[in-house]
Amino acid sequence: MSAVLVTGGTGKTGKTLVRLLRDAGVRARAASRSPATADPDALRFDWNDPTTFGPALDGTDRVFLLPPVESVDPLPLVEPFLRRAQRAGVQRIVMLGSAIVLPNAPSAVELAAQVQAQPGGVVLRASGFMQNFLRPHPLAEHIHRRGEILTAAGDGKLGWVDARDIAASAAALLADPKVDVRSDYLITGPHGLSYPQAARIITAQTGRQVRVERIAEEEQASGYRASGMPPEFAAALAAVERGIKEGRQDRVSTAVLELTGRPPRTFAEFVSDHACEWTQ
Repeated sequence: MSAVLVTGGTGKTGKTLVRLLRDAGVRARAASRSPATADPDALRFDWNDPTTFGPALDGTDRVFLLPPVESVDPLPLVEPFLRRAQRAGVQRIVMLGSAIVLPNAPSAVELAAQVQAQPGGVVLRASGFMQNFLRPHPLAEHIHRRGEILTAAGDGKLGWVDARDIAASAAALLADPKVDVRSDYLITGPHGLSYPQAARIITAQTGRQVRVERIAEEEQASGYRASGMPPEFAAALAAVERGIKEGRQDRVSTAVLELTGRPPRTFAEFVSDHACEWTQ
C-alpha cells in the first residue's frame, strides 16, 4: 500500500498535514524523533540517525521533507536521504523550504536544487510563520511575559503565512502523485505585514497591549542565543531582519489560492483563532 511519509510529523506544519491527508483517505506516516505510540502509522525518524531512513521509506511513494531545523548547513544530513529516496522509487518529494535565504547558509540553496532535481521534486518556499507569534517561539515568549515585540526589522513587511495554509498546500501536492506540479511555489499570506501592524492587530482583537521595541541586530541575535538557538543560526536569523527592514522580503503570491482553492488566512483571522494565547 502506498503512503506519504511526513517528516516532522508532529510539528507545526506536519501535524496538520498528517490530519489533512488522512481525512482525504491517504495513508500518512507521521515521522518524528518521538513518535506517538498510539498511532500505528507513526514511526521514529531522526536526521542524525541514517538507520531510520530505510524503515521510513519502506512502502513510501511520496515524501514531505522538513529539513533539520535551526541549521545553517542541512545538506550533509539530507543528501543521503535523497539518494535513498530516489533508489526507493519515491515519485514525489515536497520540501518545506524558506522564502528567505539565511545569510551564510549556501547549502540550503543547494538542497532546494537537489530536491527539484528529484523526480516530482517540489519546494515550497514559505514566508515567515504566523505561528512564530505563539509560544514557545522566542518572539511569542517575550510578548507573553512583557507585552513587547523585540525586532531589528523596523517597519519592514513580511508576507506572514499560517502554517495551516502551508500544510493545505502541501496536501494538495501530495494527495495524488499524478497531479502536474511546478518545482517551486512561493507560499505567503495575502499581504505584507510589519511587526508594528501585527502588534496593533493583537492589541485590537484581544485587548492585550502589545508594543514594539526596536533593537539592534546583535541584540536580536543575543536574545535568540539566550533562548537556546545555536549561535550560527541565531546570528543568521537576526541578520534576516535587516533584509525585512530594507524591504527585500515584502513579497506575496497567490500560490495558496492556486493549490487549495481558497485564499490564505489573514493575520487578523489567525489572531482571532488563537486569541487566548495573548489573554491568559
